Amino acid sequence: MDRKAVLHIPMSEYAHSVREGRVVIRLRTARDDLASCTLYYGDRACRLNPVVFTPIKMQVVASDRMFDYYEAEFDSPYTRLCYYFELCAGDERVLYYGDLFSAETVPERSEYYQFPYIHRADIAAAPDWASDAVIYNIFPDSFATSRRFISEKAIEKQFCGRPVRGKLGGTIRGIKENADYLSELGINCIYINPIFTAGEYSKYDLLDYFSIDPCFGTNQDFADLVDEYHRHGIRVIIDGVFNHCGWHFFAFEDAIVNGEKSRYWDWFYRLKYPVVRPDNMEDIPEYECFAYERLMPKLNTANPEVVDYFCQVCQYWLREYKIDGWRLDVASEVDDAFWRAFRKAALDVNPNALLIGEVWESAGHWLDGSMFNSSMNYDFRKHCREFFARGSITAEEFASRVTNMLMRYRKNLLPAQLNLLDSHDVSRFLSLCDGDEGRFKLAVLFQMCFIGIPSIYYGDEQGITGLLEEEYRSPMRWDGGDLLGFYQQAISLRKEYAPLRRGIYKTLDSANPNLFVFSRELDDQRITVAMNVGTSPVEFRPGIGNVLWQSGHVDGMLAAYGFIITESKVERR
Repeated sequence: MDRKAVLHIPMSEYAHSVREGRVVIRLRTARDDLASCTLYYGDRACRLNPVVFTPIKMQVVASDRMFDYYEAEFDSPYTRLCYYFELCAGDERVLYYGDLFSAETVPERSEYYQFPYIHRADIAAAPDWASDAVIYNIFPDSFATSRRFISEKAIEKQFCGRPVRGKLGGTIRGIKENADYLSELGINCIYINPIFTAGEYSKYDLLDYFSIDPCFGTNQDFADLVDEYHRHGIRVIIDGVFNHCGWHFFAFEDAIVNGEKSRYWDWFYRLKYPVVRPDNMEDIPEYECFAYERLMPKLNTANPEVVDYFCQVCQYWLREYKIDGWRLDVASEVDDAFWRAFRKAALDVNPNALLIGEVWESAGHWLDGSMFNSSMNYDFRKHCREFFARGSITAEEFASRVTNMLMRYRKNLLPAQLNLLDSHDVSRFLSLCDGDEGRFKLAVLFQMCFIGIPSIYYGDEQGITGLLEEEYRSPMRWDGGDLLGFYQQAISLRKEYAPLRRGIYKTLDSANPNLFVFSRELDDQRITVAMNVGTSPVEFRPGIGNVLWQSGHVDGMLAAYGFIITESKVERR
């Protein structure tokens, strides 16, 4: 037995509750190392001594190249648990508790692993609707001026004597007038990049958090947009930029004018009197800001006044405009206490609000149930890039990375992870595929069949390409094409078959470097997906089942960039 590989972390993704009374316990071991693993759990407040333990045989639910992940999900009769593991490998039997290996149990219950209390308030949960969501990410300046039209004309307007700029002519009304297009595509939720009043076209240098940028329209335009999208059954999520503001935001202006006497001096980090706004964009400011960007001074979100102000912003748009959630910019650089207050403010108004943190790395810290209920899954993009676009990893390695994505978070929040292939901050995925639609389609298909929320960046379905910012934020195309039909069919498949939205995931075959086969199962229904990422045909025989969709599967051979999706019944023993 490889004891060095054994890992359990109490009160984490390895031990959590998915609802009151139902518990998930996990243990990591070396791959193919154990013959069996058994969980023993008991009431940590049991009046008997020693504690009476109940055994549950754990199952391997996922594996990567190095590890197996055992899991037991069960209804617990107790609200307080103590527990240990029995590991068997060949003739070796050992118990594992308190991060120690032992040959026998002990009378002192405190030495076992503990789940102190299953608190309702601590259960990490996302709104139920997130499991069924397909999100379309709109960069507002680039999307539409009106119905099926983008002007591509720069614009400048005034806000309280300050210029605000647009680059390509996108408007709120343009988004509203294309609700039918997104409905026909199969979208049921949109996420819009910043729309509040700000100086530059990207709208990340905020001037005012309570108004729509004049280049985009008015607050009434936005109210009309939400009404129109809700009428189409499409939810609306907007971008919240609370890590920083623009350097003409009223509080920063006051700090510059009044210096240390300003009531807003402590709203910012590392201010020095006099506060100097550098003229040269290459100069690093003497105040803290976002990524040394002089136009975006960093807010002191630990200041109670700042917390209160932005919680008011949060509730204003949820209450007055009935938005359905927030995407939270630079979330990993804002302190935890702020996000906990923000979460409470949001859920007090709308308990079903989705809160998506922009976290580029593993987001487990922010997904403990006290801050966000979703995060931008850039790792999904990274792994798809290496497997589908670049072909730099094998199917086995891709499967291993998929396992990591599944096991690193609490189970309840996996269906709400925002699985993106590209965004306003990164190159278009089709460009990473060198324009090869065959490879691109396989990545899209995996996105639509995997656990989590598929997020489509505007125009991906129209074949927009681009490696540089100027390119991947280019004007929306409206001419249609083969990719549009592919997206419609892939989204339709996901919406029609519940296992693709809510089923468990299993990797079935990754032995061939180019053949990747996986399934999604819910109740007695199994959807199996096989795809060939290579340039040569591979043998694949799907077995018994109904073919739902296929491309390039003939006589048991799967063509280059081919796929086949089948439906079958799960035989339970």
